[in-house]
Amino acid sequence: MAISLVSLTSVGARATAVPPLADPARDTIGIRLVDAPVIRRADPRAMTYIVDHLKPGTTISRRIEISNTTANSRLIQLYAAAADIKKNRFAFAEGRTANELSGWVSVEPTQLDVPARKKTVARVTVKVPENASSGERYAVLWAENAAAADAKHNIGINHRTGIRVYLGVGPGGEPPTDFAITEITASRTTTGLPVVTATVRNTGGRAVDLSGTLTLTEGPDAMTAGPYPVKSGTTLAPGGVGKVPVQLGARLPDGPWRAELVLRSGVVERTASAMLTFPPPGSTVAAQLLDAGGIMIWSACTAVAVGVGTLGLIVYRRRRRT
Repeated sequence: MAISLVSLTSVGARATAVPPLADPARDTIGIRLVDAPVIRRADPRAMTYIVDHLKPGTTISRRIEISNTTANSRLIQLYAAAADIKKNRFAFAEGRTANELSGWVSVEPTQLDVPARKKTVARVTVKVPENASSGERYAVLWAENAAAADAKHNIGINHRTGIRVYLGVGPGGEPPTDFAITEITASRTTTGLPVVTATVRNTGGRAVDLSGTLTLTEGPDAMTAGPYPVKSGTTLAPGGVGKVPVQLGARLPDGPWRAELVLRSGVVERTASAMLTFPPPGSTVAAQLLDAGGIMIWSACTAVAVGVGTLGLIVYRRRRRT
């Protein structure tokens, strides 16, 4: 199930054109945002998903492009349906299941007859009620082509592709997007494949979709390895905690290694360094977080400084009494 997306802002705001996506595979239908807000043009996530923060009573409108790369004309249904973040994944509801956000979304027209090898444009409008409560909501804008079973085809086909929607609602400015890497572990699967896993906490007010890379240095005989891509698909709701795995090559030596992990969500990037050694197959060990060591040293220095300052204050007071 393909998913594509971009961002919405208030009506009348300046927008910039979204660059065309790479040519989709033949014999498919596709959907993408045609324009996106200038304020988010540096955010790669906002060029893929509908990501925005609106005040109650705000209405926004954007164009979307629907493509048909098949050899026949296709009747495409356009609609919004419910979504949520479950088990640290962006989860789509079945069929046209509705939620609060999908009820705020309308598409014009609701269906299009798209000729073979052609593209056409529709308009999406999101109208946030005046009495909407604060918080982030999720939905998907779907383009669906359904073909029922008939005399020539024993099996019906239902193909749909969509755009995720992450919409925050509330007064004032947008809540910050942030997350922290709290732990790194090294493990080997029962078949011996090495895996590095990061525990990540969403410390901000918006959902995060995590991607990134892992690089290993200072290995045996000064070896280096990577960068390895982070396995995609982890989405954390505000306050959520999840695991982000990185699978490595089977022939990688046990170590020790210095691991440099870089994780991103949109324009937010966080890094962590750790020393690790891979254990025997079927085992997991905690890595030594180098950043955590730095924090401990800083805390110790701070404690010493506070102690010295307190001693100086006591001496001063005693002298003044004398």
